[in-house]
Amino acid sequence: MYPAALLRVAAGLAVALWLAVGMAAAADLRVAAYSSGLARKGPGLLLADIAGGKDAQVAAVVEVIAATRPDILLLLDFDYDMDGLAMRALADLLRARDLDYPYLFALKPNTGMRTGLDLDGDGRANGPRDAQGFGYFPGQGGMALFSRYPVEAAGVRDFSGLLWAELPGATQPQVDGRPFPSAEAQAVQRLSTTGHWVVPVRVGETTIRLLAFHATPPVFDGPEDRNGLRNRDELRLWTLFLDGALPGVPAPDGPFVVLGNANLDPADGDGRSAAMAAFLADPRLTDPMPRSEGGALAAAVQGGVNATHRGDPALDTADWDDAAPGDPGNLRVDYVLPSADLTVTGAGVFWPADGPMAETVAAASRHRLVWVNLRLP
Repeated sequence: MYPAALLRVAAGLAVALWLAVGMAAAADLRVAAYSSGLARKGPGLLLADIAGGKDAQVAAVVEVIAATRPDILLLLDFDYDMDGLAMRALADLLRARDLDYPYLFALKPNTGMRTGLDLDGDGRANGPRDAQGFGYFPGQGGMALFSRYPVEAAGVRDFSGLLWAELPGATQPQVDGRPFPSAEAQAVQRLSTTGHWVVPVRVGETTIRLLAFHATPPVFDGPEDRNGLRNRDELRLWTLFLDGALPGVPAPDGPFVVLGNANLDPADGDGRSAAMAAFLADPRLTDPMPRSEGGALAAAVQGGVNATHRGDPALDTADWDDAAPGDPGNLRVDYVLPSADLTVTGAGVFWPADGPMAETVAAASRHRLVWVNLRLP
Protein backbone atom coordinates (compact mmCIF):
# COMPACT_ATOMS: atom_id res chain seq x y z
CA MET A 1 0.00 0.00 0.00
CA TYR A 2 2.82 2.40 0.95
CA PRO A 3 6.18 1.32 -0.51
CA ALA A 4 9.33 1.57 1.57
CA ALA A 5 10.76 4.39 -0.54
CA LEU A 6 7.69 6.52 0.06
CA LEU A 7 7.81 5.83 3.77
CA ARG A 8 11.47 6.88 3.92
CA VAL A 9 10.67 10.14 2.17
CA ALA A 10 7.73 10.65 4.51
CA ALA A 11 9.96 10.06 7.52
CA GLY A 12 12.28 12.86 6.42
CA LEU A 13 9.35 15.22 6.07
CA ALA A 14 8.05 14.11 9.44
CA VAL A 15 11.32 14.93 11.16
CA ALA A 16 11.21 18.41 9.66
CA LEU A 17 7.66 18.84 10.91
CA TRP A 18 8.62 17.59 14.35
CA LEU A 19 11.39 20.16 14.52
CA ALA A 20 8.96 22.85 13.49
CA VAL A 21 6.42 22.03 16.19
CA GLY A 22 9.00 22.05 18.96
CA MET A 23 11.94 19.74 19.50
CA ALA A 24 12.66 18.97 23.14
CA ALA A 25 15.69 20.69 24.61
CA ALA A 26 18.50 18.43 25.75
CA ALA A 27 17.23 18.54 29.34
CA ASP A 28 13.61 17.86 28.39
CA LEU A 29 11.75 14.57 28.42
CA ARG A 30 9.25 13.64 25.71
CA VAL A 31 6.41 11.43 26.92
CA ALA A 32 3.88 10.07 24.42
CA ALA A 33 0.78 7.91 24.19
CA TYR A 34 -0.21 6.22 20.96
CA SER A 35 -3.20 3.99 20.25
CA SER A 36 -1.42 2.03 17.56
CA GLY A 37 -4.20 -0.17 16.20
CA LEU A 38 -1.73 -3.07 16.08
CA ALA A 39 -4.14 -5.55 17.66
CA ARG A 40 -4.72 -8.65 15.58
CA LYS A 41 -7.51 -11.27 15.71
CA GLY A 42 -5.35 -14.21 16.72
CA PRO A 43 -2.41 -14.88 19.05
CA GLY A 44 0.99 -14.62 17.40
CA LEU A 45 -0.30 -12.78 14.32
CA LEU A 46 1.15 -9.43 15.38
CA LEU A 47 4.56 -10.95 15.98
CA ALA A 48 4.41 -12.56 12.53
CA ASP A 49 3.47 -9.23 10.94
CA ILE A 50 6.30 -7.39 12.67
CA ALA A 51 8.91 -10.07 11.98
CA GLY A 52 7.78 -10.55 8.38
CA GLY A 53 8.82 -7.04 7.42
CA LYS A 54 6.07 -6.64 4.82
CA ASP A 55 3.10 -5.35 6.81
CA ALA A 56 2.22 -1.82 5.67
CA GLN A 57 0.55 -0.84 8.93
CA VAL A 58 3.52 -1.93 11.04
CA ALA A 59 5.81 0.07 8.76
CA ALA A 60 3.59 3.13 9.10
CA VAL A 61 3.50 2.88 12.92
CA VAL A 62 7.30 2.65 12.98
CA GLU A 63 7.54 5.80 10.84
CA VAL A 64 5.23 7.71 13.17
CA ILE A 65 7.24 6.74 16.24
CA ALA A 66 10.57 7.40 14.51
CA ALA A 67 9.35 10.84 13.43
CA THR A 68 8.24 11.93 16.91
CA ARG A 69 11.01 10.16 18.89
CA PRO A 70 9.48 9.90 22.37
CA ASP A 71 11.74 9.15 25.31
CA ILE A 72 8.88 7.27 26.99
CA LEU A 73 6.11 5.77 24.87
CA LEU A 74 2.94 4.04 26.00
CA LEU A 75 1.76 1.99 23.05
CA LEU A 76 -1.91 1.02 23.26
CA ASP A 77 -3.94 -1.51 21.31
CA PHE A 78 -0.83 -3.70 21.07
CA ASP A 79 -1.18 -7.47 21.52
CA TYR A 80 0.39 -8.94 24.64
CA ASP A 81 2.43 -12.12 24.68
CA MET A 82 3.91 -13.59 27.84
CA ASP A 83 7.53 -13.47 26.62
CA GLY A 84 7.31 -9.96 25.18
CA LEU A 85 8.34 -11.17 21.75
CA ALA A 86 6.21 -8.69 19.82
CA MET A 87 7.53 -5.80 21.94
CA ARG A 88 11.12 -6.83 21.35
CA ALA A 89 10.54 -7.28 17.62
CA LEU A 90 9.10 -3.76 17.35
CA ALA A 91 11.93 -2.38 19.47
CA ASP A 92 14.39 -3.94 17.00
CA LEU A 93 12.71 -2.10 14.12
CA LEU A 94 12.90 1.16 16.03
CA ARG A 95 16.54 0.56 16.94
CA ALA A 96 17.27 0.30 13.24
CA ARG A 97 15.86 3.83 13.00
CA ASP A 98 18.31 5.03 15.67
CA LEU A 99 15.66 5.01 18.38
CA ASP A 100 16.68 2.69 21.20
CA TYR A 101 14.31 1.59 23.95
CA PRO A 102 16.33 -0.65 26.27
CA TYR A 103 13.55 -0.82 28.86
CA LEU A 104 10.35 -2.62 27.86
CA PHE A 105 7.44 -3.28 30.20
CA ALA A 106 4.03 -4.92 29.90
CA LEU A 107 1.56 -6.71 32.14
CA LYS A 108 -1.11 -9.17 31.13
CA PRO A 109 -4.22 -7.15 30.23
CA ASN A 110 -7.85 -7.90 31.01
CA THR A 111 -8.73 -7.93 27.32
CA GLY A 112 -9.80 -11.36 26.14
CA MET A 113 -9.71 -12.81 29.68
CA ARG A 114 -12.55 -15.33 29.68
CA THR A 115 -15.14 -15.38 32.49
CA GLY A 116 -17.54 -18.12 31.38
CA LEU A 117 -20.45 -15.77 32.08
CA ASP A 118 -22.71 -13.53 30.03
CA LEU A 119 -21.28 -10.10 30.85
CA ASP A 120 -22.93 -8.07 28.11
CA GLY A 121 -26.49 -9.31 28.54
CA ASP A 122 -26.97 -10.84 25.09
CA GLY A 123 -27.99 -14.21 26.50
CA ARG A 124 -24.77 -15.96 25.47
CA ALA A 125 -21.47 -16.56 27.25
CA ASN A 126 -17.88 -16.79 26.04
CA GLY A 127 -18.12 -14.15 23.31
CA PRO A 128 -15.49 -11.43 22.99
CA ARG A 129 -17.71 -9.03 25.00
CA ASP A 130 -18.02 -11.58 27.81
CA ALA A 131 -14.32 -11.34 28.59
CA GLN A 132 -13.13 -8.98 31.33
CA GLY A 133 -12.29 -6.61 28.49
CA PHE A 134 -13.37 -7.03 24.88
CA GLY A 135 -11.08 -9.47 23.12
CA TYR A 136 -11.07 -12.48 20.83
CA PHE A 137 -8.16 -14.02 22.74
CA PRO A 138 -6.34 -13.34 26.02
CA GLY A 139 -3.97 -10.40 25.58
CA GLN A 140 -5.51 -8.90 22.46
CA GLY A 141 -5.05 -5.14 22.36
CA GLY A 142 -2.96 -4.71 25.50
CA MET A 143 -0.59 -1.95 26.58
CA ALA A 144 3.19 -1.82 26.13
CA LEU A 145 5.68 0.65 27.58
CA PHE A 146 8.85 1.55 25.67
CA SER A 147 11.36 3.63 27.62
CA ARG A 148 14.85 5.03 27.28
CA TYR A 149 14.99 5.19 31.07
CA PRO A 150 14.89 2.43 33.71
CA VAL A 151 11.54 1.09 34.84
CA GLU A 152 11.51 0.49 38.59
CA ALA A 153 9.59 -2.76 38.36
CA ALA A 154 9.59 -3.36 42.11
CA GLY A 155 7.52 -0.22 42.59
CA VAL A 156 4.83 -1.02 40.00
CA ARG A 157 1.22 -1.01 41.17
CA ASP A 158 -1.34 -2.88 39.09
CA PHE A 159 -5.01 -2.11 39.71
CA SER A 160 -6.19 -4.28 36.81
CA GLY A 161 -7.61 -6.95 39.12
CA LEU A 162 -9.81 -4.52 41.06
CA LEU A 163 -13.46 -5.52 40.82
CA TRP A 164 -15.77 -2.81 39.57
CA ALA A 165 -18.00 -3.36 42.63
CA GLU A 166 -15.02 -2.70 44.92
CA LEU A 167 -14.34 0.79 43.58
CA PRO A 168 -15.56 3.30 46.17
CA GLY A 169 -18.75 4.92 44.86
CA ALA A 170 -19.00 2.62 41.84
CA THR A 171 -22.10 2.96 39.68
CA GLN A 172 -22.96 -0.33 38.01
CA PRO A 173 -25.81 -0.77 35.52
CA GLN A 174 -29.30 -1.74 36.53
CA VAL A 175 -32.48 -2.56 34.65
CA ASP A 176 -35.80 -2.41 36.50
CA GLY A 177 -33.92 -2.08 39.77
CA ARG A 178 -31.90 -5.26 39.25
CA PRO A 179 -28.20 -5.68 38.47
CA PHE A 180 -27.51 -5.86 34.75
CA PRO A 181 -26.93 -8.36 33.29
CA SER A 182 -26.93 -10.33 36.56
CA ALA A 183 -25.64 -10.25 40.11
CA GLU A 184 -23.31 -13.14 39.21
CA ALA A 185 -21.76 -11.13 36.37
CA GLN A 186 -21.27 -8.04 38.52
CA ALA A 187 -19.62 -10.18 41.21
CA VAL A 188 -16.74 -11.06 38.87
CA GLN A 189 -16.58 -7.98 36.59
CA ARG A 190 -13.26 -6.15 36.85
CA LEU A 191 -13.22 -2.39 36.50
CA SER A 192 -10.31 -2.17 34.05
CA THR A 193 -11.08 -2.98 30.44
CA THR A 194 -7.39 -3.27 29.61
CA GLY A 195 -5.49 -2.24 32.73
CA HIS A 196 -4.59 0.49 35.20
CA TRP A 197 -0.87 0.61 35.99
CA VAL A 198 1.30 2.89 38.09
CA VAL A 199 4.80 2.48 36.68
CA PRO A 200 7.76 4.35 38.22
CA VAL A 201 10.43 5.39 35.71
CA ARG A 202 13.78 6.73 36.89
CA VAL A 203 15.01 9.71 34.88
CA GLY A 204 18.31 10.92 36.34
CA GLU A 205 17.61 11.79 39.96
CA THR A 206 13.86 11.99 39.44
CA THR A 207 11.28 9.20 39.60
CA ILE A 208 8.18 9.88 37.53
CA ARG A 209 5.15 7.66 38.02
CA LEU A 210 3.24 6.82 34.87
CA LEU A 211 -0.48 6.31 35.43
CA ALA A 212 -1.29 4.25 32.35
CA PHE A 213 -4.70 3.02 31.24
CA HIS A 214 -6.95 2.21 28.27
CA ALA A 215 -10.66 2.50 29.03
CA THR A 216 -13.63 0.92 27.29
CA PRO A 217 -15.46 2.86 24.57
CA PRO A 218 -18.66 4.23 26.15
CA VAL A 219 -20.79 2.73 23.37
CA PHE A 220 -21.79 -0.74 22.05
CA ASP A 221 -24.32 -1.26 24.84
CA GLY A 222 -27.99 -0.56 25.51
CA PRO A 223 -30.07 1.85 27.57
CA GLU A 224 -28.51 0.48 30.76
CA ASP A 225 -25.31 2.29 29.64
CA ARG A 226 -23.04 -0.44 30.94
CA ASN A 227 -20.03 0.73 28.95
CA GLY A 228 -20.67 4.42 29.58
CA LEU A 229 -20.79 3.88 33.34
CA ARG A 230 -17.72 1.67 33.28
CA ASN A 231 -15.80 4.16 31.15
CA ARG A 232 -16.55 6.93 33.66
CA ASP A 233 -15.49 4.79 36.62
CA GLU A 234 -12.26 3.77 34.86
CA LEU A 235 -11.37 7.46 34.71
CA ARG A 236 -12.60 8.06 38.25
CA LEU A 237 -10.18 5.44 39.59
CA TRP A 238 -7.34 7.90 38.95
CA THR A 239 -9.12 10.67 40.85
CA LEU A 240 -9.58 8.34 43.82
CA PHE A 241 -5.94 7.31 43.58
CA LEU A 242 -4.79 10.94 43.63
CA ASP A 243 -7.14 11.59 46.56
CA GLY A 244 -5.66 8.69 48.52
CA ALA A 245 -9.20 7.27 48.62
CA LEU A 246 -8.45 3.74 47.38
CA PRO A 247 -8.44 1.41 50.41
CA GLY A 248 -4.91 0.65 51.52
CA VAL A 249 -3.32 2.61 48.67
CA PRO A 250 -1.42 5.84 49.39
CA ALA A 251 -1.66 8.80 47.05
CA PRO A 252 1.40 9.32 44.81
CA ASP A 253 4.21 11.39 46.27
CA GLY A 254 6.19 13.19 43.59
CA PRO A 255 5.67 13.90 39.92
CA PHE A 256 3.42 11.75 37.77
CA VAL A 257 1.89 11.62 34.31
CA VAL A 258 -1.57 10.26 33.49
CA LEU A 259 -1.45 8.85 29.99
CA GLY A 260 -3.43 6.58 27.74
CA ASN A 261 -6.71 6.29 25.89
CA ALA A 262 -9.66 7.44 28.01
CA ASN A 263 -12.06 6.87 25.08
CA LEU A 264 -13.80 10.01 26.33
CA ASP A 265 -13.97 13.53 24.89
CA PRO A 266 -14.61 16.45 27.26
CA ALA A 267 -17.18 18.04 24.97
CA ASP A 268 -18.38 15.67 22.24
CA GLY A 269 -19.27 12.05 21.55
CA ASP A 270 -21.56 9.60 23.32
CA GLY A 271 -19.68 9.25 26.60
CA ARG A 272 -20.16 11.07 29.89
CA SER A 273 -18.17 14.09 28.77
CA ALA A 274 -18.62 16.01 32.02
CA ALA A 275 -16.42 13.44 33.78
CA MET A 276 -13.55 14.08 31.34
CA ALA A 277 -13.97 17.86 31.58
CA ALA A 278 -13.85 17.68 35.37
CA PHE A 279 -10.75 15.48 35.28
CA LEU A 280 -8.94 17.88 32.96
CA ALA A 281 -9.78 20.73 35.37
CA ASP A 282 -8.23 18.95 38.37
CA PRO A 283 -5.66 21.41 39.79
CA ARG A 284 -3.23 18.57 40.43
CA LEU A 285 -2.92 18.08 36.66
CA THR A 286 -1.77 20.17 33.72
CA ASP A 287 -3.69 19.92 30.48
CA PRO A 288 -1.09 20.92 27.86
CA MET A 289 -3.86 21.22 25.23
CA PRO A 290 -1.82 19.46 22.49
CA ARG A 291 -2.91 20.53 19.03
CA SER A 292 -2.44 19.70 15.37
CA GLU A 293 -3.11 21.37 12.06
CA GLY A 294 -4.28 18.05 10.64
CA GLY A 295 -7.09 17.67 13.16
CA ALA A 296 -8.44 21.14 12.47
CA LEU A 297 -8.24 20.63 8.71
CA ALA A 298 -9.81 17.17 8.79
CA ALA A 299 -12.85 18.40 10.70
CA ALA A 300 -13.32 21.31 8.31
CA VAL A 301 -12.96 19.18 5.18
CA GLN A 302 -14.97 16.19 6.35
CA GLY A 303 -17.87 18.13 7.83
CA GLY A 304 -20.73 15.77 8.66
CA VAL A 305 -20.93 14.95 12.38
CA ASN A 306 -17.84 17.07 13.00
CA ALA A 307 -19.82 20.20 12.13
CA THR A 308 -22.00 19.59 15.19
CA HIS A 309 -19.11 19.23 17.63
CA ARG A 310 -18.49 21.84 20.31
CA GLY A 311 -14.84 21.05 21.04
CA ASP A 312 -11.81 22.53 19.28
CA PRO A 313 -11.02 20.13 16.40
CA ALA A 314 -7.31 20.98 16.62
CA LEU A 315 -7.31 19.02 19.90
CA ASP A 316 -8.80 15.86 18.35
CA THR A 317 -6.71 12.70 18.52
CA ALA A 318 -8.84 10.16 16.65
CA ASP A 319 -10.28 10.18 13.12
CA TRP A 320 -13.52 8.21 13.21
CA ASP A 321 -16.33 8.00 10.66
CA ASP A 322 -18.34 11.19 10.41
CA ALA A 323 -20.70 10.96 7.41
CA ALA A 324 -23.76 9.15 8.78
CA PRO A 325 -26.00 9.94 11.75
CA GLY A 326 -24.65 8.14 14.78
CA ASP A 327 -21.03 8.28 13.61
CA PRO A 328 -18.78 9.69 16.35
CA GLY A 329 -16.67 11.93 14.11
CA ASN A 330 -13.24 13.09 15.22
CA LEU A 331 -12.75 13.23 18.98
CA ARG A 332 -10.16 13.98 21.65
CA VAL A 333 -9.74 10.69 23.51
CA ASP A 334 -5.95 10.17 23.94
CA TYR A 335 -4.15 12.04 26.70
CA VAL A 336 -0.78 12.83 28.27
CA LEU A 337 -1.47 14.83 31.44
CA PRO A 338 1.52 15.73 33.65
CA SER A 339 1.20 16.57 37.32
CA ALA A 340 1.14 20.28 38.08
CA ASP A 341 4.66 20.19 39.57
CA LEU A 342 6.17 19.34 36.17
CA THR A 343 6.96 22.11 33.70
CA VAL A 344 5.53 21.60 30.21
CA THR A 345 7.77 23.00 27.45
CA GLY A 346 5.82 21.74 24.44
CA ALA A 347 2.98 19.49 23.36
CA GLY A 348 1.31 18.30 20.19
CA VAL A 349 -0.80 15.77 18.36
CA PHE A 350 1.15 14.26 15.46
CA TRP A 351 -1.38 14.81 12.70
CA PRO A 352 0.17 16.48 9.64
CA ALA A 353 -2.29 18.46 7.53
CA ASP A 354 -1.01 17.19 4.16
CA GLY A 355 1.87 15.52 2.36
CA PRO A 356 3.14 11.94 2.32
CA MET A 357 3.46 11.79 6.11
CA ALA A 358 -0.23 12.60 6.47
CA GLU A 359 -0.95 9.49 4.42
CA THR A 360 1.42 7.44 6.55
CA VAL A 361 -0.23 8.63 9.76
CA ALA A 362 -3.64 7.66 8.39
CA ALA A 363 -2.34 4.25 7.33
CA ALA A 364 -0.97 3.57 10.80
CA SER A 365 -4.06 4.03 12.98
CA ARG A 366 -7.32 5.90 13.43
CA HIS A 367 -5.63 7.49 16.43
CA ARG A 368 -2.80 10.01 16.46
CA LEU A 369 0.26 10.03 18.68
CA VAL A 370 0.06 12.60 21.49
CA TRP A 371 3.32 13.94 22.94
CA VAL A 372 4.31 16.30 25.73
CA ASN A 373 7.77 17.71 26.50
CA LEU A 374 8.63 18.05 30.21
CA ARG A 375 11.41 19.98 31.89
CA LEU A 376 12.58 17.98 34.86
CA PRO A 377 13.44 19.56 38.20
